[in-house]
Amino acid sequence: MMTEDIKKKIRDIVGPDNVLDSELDRFGYSYDSSFVPLVPANKPDLVVRPTTTDEVSQVMAIASEYEIPVTPRGAATGRTGGSIPVKGGISLALDRMTKIVELDERNMMVTAEAGIRTFDLYNACAAKGLFYPPDPASWKYSTIGGNVAENSGGMRAVKYGVTKNYVMGLEVVLADGSILRTGGKMIKNVTGYDLTSLFVGSEGTLGVITNVLLRLISMPKKRGTLQIMFRSLDDGCRMIHDMLQDGIVPAASEIMDDICLGVAARRRNIDLPDGAKSAVIIEIDGEDESSLESQTTRIANVARSCEALVFRAAASEKEADELWSIRRGMSSAVATLAPNRFSEDIPVPRDAFPEVVRRIKKIAQKYGFLIAVYGHAGDGNLHPSILCDISKPGEEEKVHHAIEEIFAASLSLGGTLSGEHGIGITKQPYFANAVGEVAVRTMKAVKAALDPKGILNPGKIWL
Repeated sequence: MMTEDIKKKIRDIVGPDNVLDSELDRFGYSYDSSFVPLVPANKPDLVVRPTTTDEVSQVMAIASEYEIPVTPRGAATGRTGGSIPVKGGISLALDRMTKIVELDERNMMVTAEAGIRTFDLYNACAAKGLFYPPDPASWKYSTIGGNVAENSGGMRAVKYGVTKNYVMGLEVVLADGSILRTGGKMIKNVTGYDLTSLFVGSEGTLGVITNVLLRLISMPKKRGTLQIMFRSLDDGCRMIHDMLQDGIVPAASEIMDDICLGVAARRRNIDLPDGAKSAVIIEIDGEDESSLESQTTRIANVARSCEALVFRAAASEKEADELWSIRRGMSSAVATLAPNRFSEDIPVPRDAFPEVVRRIKKIAQKYGFLIAVYGHAGDGNLHPSILCDISKPGEEEKVHHAIEEIFAASLSLGGTLSGEHGIGITKQPYFANAVGEVAVRTMKAVKAALDPKGILNPGKIWL
């Protein structure tokens, strides 16, 4: 029960302007970027916007004392409902914690508060010639804390990995308000359990991440962009598979089917070559022009062997932007094709990518849906989007059956439910089947040990 006395205690900690409880304010914190429908019960009782770890600690201590649910929140760009306060309580918004605490050029590391935007952190490091590679599609808006909580990926994951590959240490406020600091700047560290990794991808269910220590690498000196079109989606998948088998690892490797190509071409007024049914966009990088030329030649040879329809290499930064234009904004572009869209996020082993695409297309035929397919083909992470109209009788039930079959296809090929979006609310029904009973029991034991009262982001991950 959120009493006025509790609200006053919290206002005394963070200041009255940083505690919101009007109907309109609470509504604004009741949804995120997922496809979870708006539900009045999902409004928090209170929105709290702290600016320091100490403030977060004091708020959590109060929440623990009165057993108030707390849902951590960054920029709410998540796709699975992770920041929706399904149990009410406090929506703990960290978007005011935006400082870069330290940019350590000598050790090539950066410490930043959880609320800083990924794009801003990237630019601050780039200005010093340092490179933070993870680039989720929402990187201009998403926050580092949210990226860590979801273990976000992005287009560069094929070569550089995902968020967890760069997290060296964390500052985390636990459920009782105590402050835990993990990891450090040491490259090697096997002193006890790897608590840093425990919190990466935990979706705010084990603690509130307030500060993040990230390792950086040197900024590549040269970048190049290639756009390759094929007569079939299968040819595009085969080209990426053959390229990786040949030992060519690009910085990014994205694929789009004919549905995606069509909507992108119309939206950006681009003429597509006759017969184009798929496109692959590749970014390469290196130390000099000769390195880019060598990679381009090798990729062109692979594309030719896979019967590429068009092969283009950008000659300038402007042309690179043009080649990438059909991929940027794909999610919102595809959403215009139908009244409703259900977008999923499945990763499979890279050699299974062509087969899972074929199975998804069969599922689309079975249920009579358009399913647009695009994603990070270089690392096996696919984003199939089911386009439908759930106002039609029986349509929503068919969608759920299709989603179940897409997940089943991924699992049967050695994949899983999520590569970068997390489980949240939307994938709960399938979670136990994906990880197994023993894994669920083990995770729940960890949760009970760190959050015995169950107040941290309740109602997420498992049913």
